[in-house]
Amino acid sequence: MTATAPAPSTARATAFLPRLALVLAALLATLFTAASPATAHAALTASDPKDGAVVATAPAQVTLSFSEQVAMGDDSIRVLDPQAKRVDTGELRDMCSGNTIRYGTALHSGLPNGTYTVAWQAVSADSHPISGAFTFSIGAPSATDVTLPTAQAGGGPVGIAYGIARYAAYAGFTVLVGGAAFIVLCWRRGAAERPLQKLVVRAWVTLTVATLAMLVLRTPYTGSGNFSDVFDLDGLRAVLQTKTGASLVSRLLLLGAAALFVAVLFGVYARRVAGLGPDEAERAERETEGADQADGPNGSDEAGHPDDTSDLTFGLAIGGAVVSGGIAATWALSEHASTGIQPGIAMPADILHLMAVATWLGGLAALLVALHKVPGIERAAVRRFSQVAFVSVLVLAVTGVYQSWRQLGSWSALTGTEYGQLLLLKIGLVAVLLGIAYMSRTWTARLADAPADAATAVGQTSADVSRETATGAVSEGTDVSRETEPVPVPVPADPERAAQLARQRAARESALEKRVRDADPDRAGLRRSVLAEAAIAVILLAVTTVLTSTEPGRTVEQETGRGSTATAVPDRAVKITLPFDTGGPNGKGSVRLELDPGRVGANTLHLWADSADGAPFDLPEIKVAFTLPAKDIGPLPLVPEQAAPGHWTAAGVQLPLAGEWRIDVTVRTSDIDQTTIQKTVKIG
Repeated sequence: MTATAPAPSTARATAFLPRLALVLAALLATLFTAASPATAHAALTASDPKDGAVVATAPAQVTLSFSEQVAMGDDSIRVLDPQAKRVDTGELRDMCSGNTIRYGTALHSGLPNGTYTVAWQAVSADSHPISGAFTFSIGAPSATDVTLPTAQAGGGPVGIAYGIARYAAYAGFTVLVGGAAFIVLCWRRGAAERPLQKLVVRAWVTLTVATLAMLVLRTPYTGSGNFSDVFDLDGLRAVLQTKTGASLVSRLLLLGAAALFVAVLFGVYARRVAGLGPDEAERAERETEGADQADGPNGSDEAGHPDDTSDLTFGLAIGGAVVSGGIAATWALSEHASTGIQPGIAMPADILHLMAVATWLGGLAALLVALHKVPGIERAAVRRFSQVAFVSVLVLAVTGVYQSWRQLGSWSALTGTEYGQLLLLKIGLVAVLLGIAYMSRTWTARLADAPADAATAVGQTSADVSRETATGAVSEGTDVSRETEPVPVPVPADPERAAQLARQRAARESALEKRVRDADPDRAGLRRSVLAEAAIAVILLAVTTVLTSTEPGRTVEQETGRGSTATAVPDRAVKITLPFDTGGPNGKGSVRLELDPGRVGANTLHLWADSADGAPFDLPEIKVAFTLPAKDIGPLPLVPEQAAPGHWTAAGVQLPLAGEWRIDVTVRTSDIDQTTIQKTVKIG
C-alpha cells in the first residue's frame, strides 16, 4: 500500500509564538496574584454623619463627598439599621456644586437609637468601580447584625476575568495595529505571507473577543460581582447608556470596519503585491537586494514589473489610520484621559500615545515573526521599520511627558505614590528597550552594508528551502532542489513506524529552516536582538495596562490634602474655606474660617458664610467644635456670636495642646436642612 507520510503538526511550525504567549500569560498571572485590586480615580473624602460618629438625634439624610465625579444610581447608597433592614428612601440626591461632588439619600423619620451601617457603591469617571461602608450611631452605639463588606467593587473572580479581558484588549490592539502598519509601511510583500496573516487576524479576534467579554462582564464587574449577572438584560441595557458601554459598542463597530480592512489587505492587496504570478514575484524579490525598487517612467519598477499597488497602499494607510485612531479613542474617551485637568488636550494626546505604542511594539512583534518564519524578508523592510519605530518613539516621548505631568502634578508624587512608582518602572523599561533597539539598528546597518552576493546567496538558500519543504518527506539521497511536487512515500501500516517517519520529516524541515536562518550571521544577530526587544515589550505592555487602572498621583495628593491637614504658620492666622450643601433650597455655599493666631492658648475665631453667588449668607445657625483625636480631647463645642449678616465671631477660644485639631462646622440653612463639614489643621 502506498500513502503520503503524515504532515508534521502545524503547532510545530508556529512553536515560537506559543512560547511568547506563555511568557505573557506567566507575566499576567504574576501581576494578578501579586497586585491588589486596582485603585480607581475617585475616592470618598467625607461623609455626614462621619464614620464612627455618635449623633444626638437622627439625621434627615446621609451624604457622601467624593474627590472626583462619579456615577451613582438610586440603589448606590444603602442605610441599614441594627437588624439589617433598610431605613433609607432609596432615592438618590444629587448635591454637586462646582468642584464639590456630593450625593445623598434621605432617611425615614423616627429612627430609634442604635448603630446604623452605610454601604455605598459608585463608578468613577474613568470607568473603575469603587465601594465602601461605614457606621454611625444615634444616641449611643449598639450591637448590629450587619456585617461590613470586605470585598471591594471590581474584585473577586469577576474582577480577575474583567482584568484579563482588559490586558487581552490592549495586546490585541497593539498587535493588530502594529502588524498592519508593518505590512503597509515597511514590507508590502508581507501581506501575502501566511505567518503575518495569522498574526494580524488572531490579534483582531483577540481584541473582538476581549471587547465582548468586557461588555457582558460590565454589569457584574460594577455591581454584584456574580457571574450570573451577565444574563441580566436590564443591567446590560443600563451599561449601554453609560460612557463605558458606549465606548465598548463603538469599539465593536470599528472592529467591523477593521475586519473589512484586514480582508482587503490580505485579499486584493496581497494578490497585487504578488505581481503577475509567483515566478514574477520571486524574480522581483531576488533582484531587489533589500532596497526599494524605484518606479520607472511608465509606472513600472526597474525590473519591468508593473506597480499598481501605490493607490491601494495609500488608501489602506489612510483608512487604517482612521480606524485605528477610532479604536484608540474608545479608550481615551472612557478612561484616564477623559477625567482630570485638560481633557480636551489629554484625549488627542492619549490617542497618539496609544497609536505610537501599537505601531512600535506591534510592528516589533510582526518583525520578529517575519525574521523567524520568513527567511526571505528584504533588508529594506527592516530599515524602514527602524525609521518608523524612531518616529513612534519621538511621539511616545512627547505625549508621555505631557501625560506624566498631567497625572502626577508634582515631583513628590513620582516617588510617593503607586502611580509614580509604576511610571518610574515604565520609564526604566523604555530605557532598556531603547538600548536594545539601538543594538538592533546596528545590526540593521550591517545588513544594509552587506555585499549583494551575500544577499543573493541567502535569497537563493531561502528559495531552495521553499522548494525542499514543498517536496514533503523524501528518501535518502534524493536531490530535493530538483523536486517540485510532493513525493508519495511508502508508509507502513504500523502506526508507530508512520509516526517515526513523520518525526524524521519534521526534524529534517526544522534543520533546513535553521540552516537558512543561520546562513546570514547579521540576520541572525538582528533576530536575537529583536527577540530581546519583544520580551521587554511584553513586560512594558503589562506594566502600562496596570498603570491605566491605577489612581494617578495628582488625585492621590488632592485626596490627601482635601481631607487632612492645613499646616499653621507661626504668628499667622489659620485660614480655611469649607464648601457646604445642606440639600435644601438655597442650601449651597461656603464657610471661611479664620483662627488667630492659630496656636496653643487663646485664639479669636471669625466665620464668614457666603452663598453660591458670593453674597453674605445669613445662616439661621452655625456651630463649631474642636477635637484632638490623638489625645482624646473633645469635641469642644462653640457657638459663635453673630457680628454682622454672614459674619460670626468668638473670642478666647482655648486650644490646650499642640497637634492636629479637627474643626467641625455645622451649618443649618432652614428648620430641617443642615450639614457638618470638617477640616484638620495643625496647631503649634
